[in-house]
Amino acid sequence: MSVTVLIVDDSKLARLVAGRLLRQLKPDWQVVEAANAEAALALAGEHPIDVALLDYNMPGRDGLDLAADLRAARPDLPIAVISANIQDEVVARARSVDATFLPKPLTEETLAGFVSGAALRLRRGAR
Repeated sequence: MSVTVLIVDDSKLARLVAGRLLRQLKPDWQVVEAANAEAALALAGEHPIDVALLDYNMPGRDGLDLAADLRAARPDLPIAVISANIQDEVVARARSVDATFLPKPLTEETLAGFVSGAALRLRRGAR
């Protein structure tokens, strides 16, 4: 089964780091990137997206608004919201759209927990 991960962050460096960590964990997964919510929604309309890694703090619409849009279109989509803003309100908003909150800076260990859960969720959905 081919898995496509959407990485959305306005920082090219942050997208590169997330992509590198993801490829270390799941070298067979494909990565598509977007710099903002609008570009991410356009990509999601063009490609089947299986997993989403979204930065919280972006110009325009934030990652939680994007997560809500993606969740409405794909209720089963594994979504992580990534942010250095570790306030209770941000974590609670992520949970309210059934997204996992991951703190920045993103580490392989933190991402591994989310990725293993996402892979399990995808396997269950494939049955």
